[in-house]
Amino acid sequence: MGWRLLTQIESPVLVPGGQLRDSRDYHKHRYQQGVPEGVNDLPPGVALPLESNLAFMNGVSFTKGCYIGQELTARTYHMGVIRKRLFPVHLSGSLPAGGIAPGSPVLTESGQAAGKFRASQGNVGLALLRSEKIKGPLYIRTSESNQVALTASVPDWWPTATK
Repeated sequence: MGWRLLTQIESPVLVPGGQLRDSRDYHKHRYQQGVPEGVNDLPPGVALPLESNLAFMNGVSFTKGCYIGQELTARTYHMGVIRKRLFPVHLSGSLPAGGIAPGSPVLTESGQAAGKFRASQGNVGLALLRSEKIKGPLYIRTSESNQVALTASVPDWWPTATK
């Protein structure tokens, strides 16, 4: 994920090689790394911790009990079968002026459902996708009846067993 420093001093000399950026740059970097944050990326009642890669970030305890969804999360983790994951995606093509709506279906070349779009900043974003579908061509149909192509990637920081 890298480092971020919040300061009132407007000088990048605090960190050698540092650069001043704004929140859009932060979200773009986060999406490129496949790191979810907040209700847009993790919709309440919809997002599951393992599908959202929270176990990779030590965001799930498998020794502490008594949290909402703990039984399903633990059972899924120990069975080792997670069919969908939150992947970083690169968008190409003509993007709608208002962006792509969260929850828009992501489709394969043949029109089969591959997952759901979550959020983006410019041409990078996150989508919850079926793992077996990420290698093929993917697209989203926009409200203007255009298609926006998606290319999913696997972040370098993920454990190699899941790649």
